[in-house]
Amino acid sequence: MRGLLDADRLAGRTGARPADAVRSGPSGPTRDRILDLLDGHPEALDRTCRPGHLTGSALVADPADRRILLMFHSKLERWLQPGGHADGDGDLARVALREATEETGIAGLQISEPPVDLDIHLVEPPAEDPHEHHDVRYLVVAPPGAEAVGNHESREIRWVDAGELPGMGVDPGLVRLAERALIRLAALECDG
Repeated sequence: MRGLLDADRLAGRTGARPADAVRSGPSGPTRDRILDLLDGHPEALDRTCRPGHLTGSALVADPADRRILLMFHSKLERWLQPGGHADGDGDLARVALREATEETGIAGLQISEPPVDLDIHLVEPPAEDPHEHHDVRYLVVAPPGAEAVGNHESREIRWVDAGELPGMGVDPGLVRLAERALIRLAALECDG
């Protein structure tokens, strides 16, 4: 039944509107495409929406040494930041924080709003048709001394320096996300 509800009605239950999160992110053609998806597909918060659907993800950073946390995703078989499907939740910051907590096992994560990045990428999970993830991306700050334990969604999870990303075969969108998130982290440190 969830797929029959529109994104704004779903958001009304949570107090957040997905379009507001997208509008508060970086401007440009990616933002416009995500807003077009929301306008043309009232079920965009549902993972069955095609050509794609909304996701929320988190670049988890350790402020002490400016490392970031990546997981080697079991299904997609590549290094990614934590994140996942909205599944009807219009509060994409909450989605990103929930997914980061579940996928890393770290308690006490703190999310920084607004989003630092927006991205649209094609995924081809096993037993599913290829489709787009319209990803709203946030900086999430780990508490001092945080140790990630991961969960069933990853084969490996580790802290890395942003300079290691190109050698790990990550896509350019993840490199861009890391750059933007670390800039935000530096600004938060200056403000604090």
